[in-house]
Amino acid sequence: MAGVAAGRARMIPANPCSGVRVTNGEFDTERLVATPAQALRAAMRLYEQGLGMSGFVLCLMDVYTGARWGELVGQQRHEYDSERRGIEIRSPLKEVAGKVYKGGRKSDDHHSDGRQRPPTRRGNSRPKKGRTKTPAGTRFVALPPGIAVLYEELMDSHRDPFVLSTPEGHPWRRSNFRIRFWRPAWDGIDLDESGAGERRPPILPTFTFHEGRHTHSTWLTEDGIPEVARRARLGQKMKGIARVYDHVTPAMVNQILDVLEERWLRSLASLYPGERAKLVSWFPHLRSGRAVPALGAVAISSPSDD
Repeated sequence: MAGVAAGRARMIPANPCSGVRVTNGEFDTERLVATPAQALRAAMRLYEQGLGMSGFVLCLMDVYTGARWGELVGQQRHEYDSERRGIEIRSPLKEVAGKVYKGGRKSDDHHSDGRQRPPTRRGNSRPKKGRTKTPAGTRFVALPPGIAVLYEELMDSHRDPFVLSTPEGHPWRRSNFRIRFWRPAWDGIDLDESGAGERRPPILPTFTFHEGRHTHSTWLTEDGIPEVARRARLGQKMKGIARVYDHVTPAMVNQILDVLEERWLRSLASLYPGERAKLVSWFPHLRSGRAVPALGAVAISSPSDD
């Protein structure tokens, strides 16, 4: 406070504490990181919980794109680039006071006229028109081939405006999805729970949707992806002088897609035979050797969680 006052009174040239962030001294919460096999099994549970292909693909998109919740559930079919096989993130879905907005327009249902704007915290300020969290957040995210095929199948399966929507075709609300579907999928279900049909063991208890973003970044770090490419994919800007001199190249993007596709194939290979048969019944294209070329060399009955 003294430095601020002295700077304003021009008693010193500048406040030496300007820009210094002071924490409360508490430790940061430890973040969970899922394996590809854990993510695949959780996606299968979401499918079986009544969400079908939409829930399955949403779970996989979480960990294979690193996109934020609103960036994914706000995706509409015109924002998919079928040539480059990726999603354009420009106007994430935002939930304000129980209502959802896309591009600053109310998107509660198919019949919204889009004239309403979300309320702002300051009465006289102009509302943010649905833009991304930061300028760097406006980006293109390429999908690995295996995930792109699933996303395209999902788009072909319905004509709703939002690709990753509820079974009724409406935009998702975060709390509803988390409580009814996400938590039971990852935390498991005990027989003594009310309404429990069958016991399901936990996969990775307390794992959150946002930790899928942390998982994605961690996977890329493990696979040796340069920081500039990781940050660009997550919608973050580089720090310091690297922001000026480091740039993403096509080779880096191809490397990202290669390592993510390899993780996807390994997750398929880790399934038990019964799980594998169930998955193929949902997505027949996975039976094709061309769809999963690496599985022939890996025992699909392996219980490994990697």
